[in-house]
Amino acid sequence: MKTVIVAASISLLLSLFGTPLAIRVFRRRGYGQLIREEGPAAHATKRGTPTMGGIVIVIASLIGYAVADVVTKQAMQPSGMLVLGLMAGLGLVGFLDDFIKIYRQASLGLRSGAKLAGQAVVGAVFAVEVLRYPNSYALTPGDPQLSFFRDFGPTLSALPFVLWIVVMIAGTSNAVNLTDGLDGLATGAAILVLAAYVLIANWQLRNECSNLITKNCYFVRDPQDLAVVAASALGSCFGFLWWNAPPAKIFMGDTGSLALGGVLAGLAVCTKTMLLLVILGGLFVIIAMSVIIQVGFFKLTGKRVFRMAPLQHHFELLGWAETTIVIRFWLIAGLCAGLGVGLFYVQWLTGVGN
Repeated sequence: MKTVIVAASISLLLSLFGTPLAIRVFRRRGYGQLIREEGPAAHATKRGTPTMGGIVIVIASLIGYAVADVVTKQAMQPSGMLVLGLMAGLGLVGFLDDFIKIYRQASLGLRSGAKLAGQAVVGAVFAVEVLRYPNSYALTPGDPQLSFFRDFGPTLSALPFVLWIVVMIAGTSNAVNLTDGLDGLATGAAILVLAAYVLIANWQLRNECSNLITKNCYFVRDPQDLAVVAASALGSCFGFLWWNAPPAKIFMGDTGSLALGGVLAGLAVCTKTMLLLVILGGLFVIIAMSVIIQVGFFKLTGKRVFRMAPLQHHFELLGWAETTIVIRFWLIAGLCAGLGVGLFYVQWLTGVGN
């Protein structure tokens, strides 16, 4: 637990005091946000706000994790390093997208196919590597199975497993990206899901099968390391939110949203809670589904379900204040994260599904 606290504290401080430095640097270099013409009119005032702040989130998370392990003399483990590698890899894809937008002075960066290809390559490397590095109990960071509260179902062969992980990672990172449309919305929602993973990984640590074989123990490699990763990302998001809350002085950009989606997907894979992430990150799912419904319904009928997608912009066009939408969506995110943690605990308590 000491390592978790140190990691969260260091990441928070680095992000809290590093973000204003990034704001000054990005302003001097003209790295400002470009606004879509078809977006809500109120967003015009955000034009020029520094973007790519996700760089701070990624760097603070990596340093927080590394320093905490050194300070507490805990060895870095493959599970945590793979999840952070996934975070950094997707952050790089997002950085390229953000940089191209700024360089071209356009609201679109990488083509959708190129962005998806980048996510697929990073996801495939993670999927392959997560099945390596067995410990003395033959546990690897991930298993070639589906999981909810723990692994279930038949073992998947290599290709289906890699495809599933790529789809999951791309879906999660794009869902967080779609949520990042209002000041502080994606950051605050990510904080709640990361807090849930700190609790889940710590609970798995206390009940891992390598310590005590019981009916409800968990076959998870490096649960403490995963808790440290979640805490590092949590602390960096907390520090960043101080500057990203309405009215935002900096945006995370695709650099941050894709990176945060990556760390959430990686934690889900390595804690064996892949499908539980759908509940824990329920707000991200709802917002992603609003886009799918809008696009699908429009192609079928030529009509729109929402005034604008993603969903948060629909409420903007209904006249809701931005802070009202953000706070209410945070409440939904908190309910989803709480429900997911509650179900996780109840399953352990009852043993149903083991």
